[in-house]
Amino acid sequence: MIFDGKTLDGWKQVGPGSFEKAEEGFKTVGGMGLLYYEKETFGDCVIRVVYKVGDDRDNAGVYVRIAEEPDDPWYAVHNGYEVQIVDRGSPLSQTGAIYSFSEAKKIESRPGAWNTMEITLDGEVIAVSVNGEPVSRFDPTSDEIPPPRNDIDPKRQPRKTIGYIGLQNHGDDDLVYFKEVSIKPLKAEKAGD
Repeated sequence: MIFDGKTLDGWKQVGPGSFEKAEEGFKTVGGMGLLYYEKETFGDCVIRVVYKVGDDRDNAGVYVRIAEEPDDPWYAVHNGYEVQIVDRGSPLSQTGAIYSFSEAKKIESRPGAWNTMEITLDGEVIAVSVNGEPVSRFDPTSDEIPPPRNDIDPKRQPRKTIGYIGLQNHGDDDLVYFKEVSIKPLKAEKAGD
């Protein structure tokens, strides 16, 4: 487990927002920011994130494959992928979507309750499940990639398959809690391949 909801050891904050200790875990506070795990980069693995939102408008995300250590939160937007947390809006920006690249097929999260998101990174492929239900799958080598919708959508450029991971705090009015982040390498599951 790299995030136990008790300390931020090994994590570094960039941007104006921050994370504050809450009764259970940490909550997002303030404007756009990124809390990233600075001790290690990850390749093929399953990332398990336990989170909670107050209502369907609360916005955050989990960043994967961030190419280099970021010095501002926008670096992760354009040089990694964001797995979205927000239960309204376009399917390209709903919980479980690979933000602006691949739609969430359905909403499986429960506002006000703890939810478990699993993000599987396998080569180029990113697959997301929420509360045990598959929500999205994205393969940049074969899927049709929609054009950017606006100037702040992520750049359409290749990403590395190994990178840092991070948690996003989105805005002043967004309240999202994170209680756990753990990593399980895929190699253990692929033994014998």
